[in-house]
Amino acid sequence: MDFKLELIPVPVADIDRALKFYTEQVGFRLDHDVRPTATVRVVQLTPPGSACSIVLSTGLSGIAMPAGSLRGLHLVVADIVQARAELAGRGVAMGEIQDLSGIKYAGFRDPDGNTWTLQEIPERR
Repeated sequence: MDFKLELIPVPVADIDRALKFYTEQVGFRLDHDVRPTATVRVVQLTPPGSACSIVLSTGLSGIAMPAGSLRGLHLVVADIVQARAELAGRGVAMGEIQDLSGIKYAGFRDPDGNTWTLQEIPERR
């Protein structure tokens, strides 16, 4: 049986601010933005080339977390230098590239403080 990770909740305080950050600066695709009730909003976004999406939401107590509490989500890229430069060019405050035994990392934070890591694994090229 396959177990596919396809959706990760990202806790944010302001969905509109986060939506703008993830689409305009990080380059995620907006899959849907729905408001099924007056108190529920669900926004799903997908990174380019990914089968896994993130969800920003309000009114869903089952996935509620403190805004900014998510740490270390990884975006695997083929060329970390290019990916870092692209994000920095869109205004994302990027950390420096670190090489840990051939695997390279560079991090950033969303406006709420959730942390992300770009990761380049040479054998995945």
